[in-house]
Amino acid sequence: MLEVNGLRKVYDGHGRRVEALADLTFKLDDGEFVCLVGPSGCGKTTLLRCVAGLLRPTAGEVRVAGRLVTGPPDGLAVVFQEYGRSLFPWLRVHENVGLPLSGPRKPGLGKEALAAVGLAEARDAYPWQLSGGMQQRVAIARAIAFEPKVLLMDEPFAAVDAQTRADLEDLIREVWRRLGVTLLFVTHDIDEAVYLGQRVIVLSASPTTILDTLDVDLPAGRDQLTTRAAPRFTQLRGRVYTHIQQARTS
Repeated sequence: MLEVNGLRKVYDGHGRRVEALADLTFKLDDGEFVCLVGPSGCGKTTLLRCVAGLLRPTAGEVRVAGRLVTGPPDGLAVVFQEYGRSLFPWLRVHENVGLPLSGPRKPGLGKEALAAVGLAEARDAYPWQLSGGMQQRVAIARAIAFEPKVLLMDEPFAAVDAQTRADLEDLIREVWRRLGVTLLFVTHDIDEAVYLGQRVIVLSASPTTILDTLDVDLPAGRDQLTTRAAPRFTQLRGRVYTHIQQARTS
């Protein structure tokens, strides 16, 4: 469903040349949940913007459902970290969610999306009347109301408190299971990557390459207490942490 082949990105400007992405190749199968994790400043957001068609790569290519990405592709949605900036404060919740639903769509998608994230009762509120976690739920609802084939998430839970973050992690796994969407989730949190994903791709420091790919062989049904206390979770976390520490010191 998603293919990244030989992706490279170099920034030129003001007399400086910065190679952000060196050479990245990976694939996501239809309906797969993959997490990307790496040290701070390793180019995770640059990679996601290239995948979303928001940034033109220097070399290589991205394909969604076999089609070359040259701009924002049909069937792809993005949830950003800065959810407050992605919501229009003068529009009510249901109006924000309905923004991408122009054109022929199944009736009631916005309502269904709000129900899926537990915000059916907040449809007439304004974003500024909601907590940070609820605002991020609105952003997620807007993305899934679009019925994307591929969903990209760029550190979407980094700006919320720990309890809200845990709730949103469980929410997004439930949404992923229900929709069968292909999900690429970027995070700097090692525990979050292991908890959420079916696979974890570990990135090096910039210029970015892939250090390791882990198959997360934890049970499909996960919860914040049992899963995180499992010995296998600790083993997988340790493997990712070791790579990240090596990347920081190399």
